[in-house]
Amino acid sequence: MQVRNLRFLFGIALILCINACRQSGAKGPLGRDSTHYTGQEYLDRMLDSNTLQGFLKADSAYHAYSDQIRNFYRKRSYHYAWISNEGRLTEQAGNFLNMISNDEPAGTPDSKIVNPALRKLYDQVTQDSNRVAARDITTLEMMLTGQFFAYGNKEWAGMTADTAKDLEWFIPRKKLDIETLLDSLVQEPNNTFEEPVNRYYITLRSALKKLVAMDEHYHWDSIRADKKLYKQGDSAAVVSTVKNRLYAWGDLKAADSSAFFTPALDTAIRKFQERMGLTVNGTIQQPVLNALNVSLQQRIQQILLNMERMRWIPVDPGKEYLLVNIPAFKLYAYEEGKLAWSCNVVVGKPGASTVIFTRPMQFIVFSPYWNVTPSIIAHEILPAIKRNPGYLARQNMEVVGASGKVIPAGSISWSKYSGNNFPYIIRQKPGGANSLGKVKFLFPNEYNIYLHDTPSRHLFGETKRSFSHGCIRVGEPQHLAEWLLRNDPAWTKDKIVKAMNAAKEQYVPLKNKIPVFIGYFTAYVDSQGQLNFRDDVYGHDARLAAQLFGK
Repeated sequence: MQVRNLRFLFGIALILCINACRQSGAKGPLGRDSTHYTGQEYLDRMLDSNTLQGFLKADSAYHAYSDQIRNFYRKRSYHYAWISNEGRLTEQAGNFLNMISNDEPAGTPDSKIVNPALRKLYDQVTQDSNRVAARDITTLEMMLTGQFFAYGNKEWAGMTADTAKDLEWFIPRKKLDIETLLDSLVQEPNNTFEEPVNRYYITLRSALKKLVAMDEHYHWDSIRADKKLYKQGDSAAVVSTVKNRLYAWGDLKAADSSAFFTPALDTAIRKFQERMGLTVNGTIQQPVLNALNVSLQQRIQQILLNMERMRWIPVDPGKEYLLVNIPAFKLYAYEEGKLAWSCNVVVGKPGASTVIFTRPMQFIVFSPYWNVTPSIIAHEILPAIKRNPGYLARQNMEVVGASGKVIPAGSISWSKYSGNNFPYIIRQKPGGANSLGKVKFLFPNEYNIYLHDTPSRHLFGETKRSFSHGCIRVGEPQHLAEWLLRNDPAWTKDKIVKAMNAAKEQYVPLKNKIPVFIGYFTAYVDSQGQLNFRDDVYGHDARLAAQLFGK
């Protein structure tokens, strides 16, 4: 992707912030306060419906939004929204176009977002509305409305819901009514306009602005090392290059081009490793060099991809919820809209990927049975039993019929069954060796995905934790159980520990159903304000890039 195109994409990603312009005293591009009309519920001037229809047919930039534009004017009985009877622009019109004008990037603009004809008409009206033909003022009114819908649909809504589902995103899209947003804006010049986007979109957009500025100043080649590891106290030319790169990123606070590996560099590397999801050890090794060698243009594109995803999510997910970010291999718990705590998780491996969706958490199951899935029975359990009849006993498993009655394994003719005709359930009994560990957390869904403990604790120490068959293993299951039950006085910490170590399964319905979001974000700003990047573990970034950038 060329720099100019990336700058263009950044420019269109900067959303309208009308209230901020108003508070800062913005008067439009020319600073001419006298040309703007402060407003009333409906302006006197009215639009002819046939004129509007002709405009929508003639201007291809707004074809996709024709129905929305017609509905907007129909609901207001075709009263103008932006221009008074005297031909004066409203304050909102000036603020809107002022933002577009200020944010226009270098290079060829997207005609749906930046329209040169609209800018030209606007300049003519603000300079001397008395010399502008009435038909041109009418065109300006319609173009302003078309521009608002084009901007809002592009920047607040993003690509269509069907396209998102094709990209394996099954979190319901946020509800967005751009007609109502525009109507509210133009009727109340002094109301506070809030962007209909999630706050994480806003933080990522701010990070994008910094990265584009960084790209204008820094251009680097790949860093190559002469040995596998450099640590504090070493001296080498590559150390100097790494220092310069980390200073550009802001991880190293003071510029230092010396070849000596200082304590300050150790600290900077640790910060960089944490932001990149790498093993944090303060040394220069190949994973650090690989992350430093990713070009700024690639990072800009990565941010743009994740800004697109963030357009789809709810503006306000609620005060209390759980978020699993698959590429970060992390679970985050939120209280009062703020991060309360987080822990490592293990997610599905490629080919058995964890699904992106949301459901309410409804049950905790202490000392659970593990009902083995049909695919695991077919590909792993049945072959193991046929090789060794004692396999089930060693794995603390049992066979259950449709009635729920346990069937002795020795009474089954295993040789005649395959994955396609096996009529029984195989389950693992509660206990420390159970594959689900000592507790599982259910948010019922058609994907048969849930959170659970695991006896395989060593996997949480890995940096890339995609090992499961799709379900999500939790690094701190007791903490999660305590957090979910923290407002239930019947469930003390001691009682939770006892239930987790019982030999009998126990279902506990949650009094408060807490939303669980399983998301996929490879670029995000964390609770400390740090820009993070993660690998595209399932290839979703690549598929989304093909949709957005044609590659």
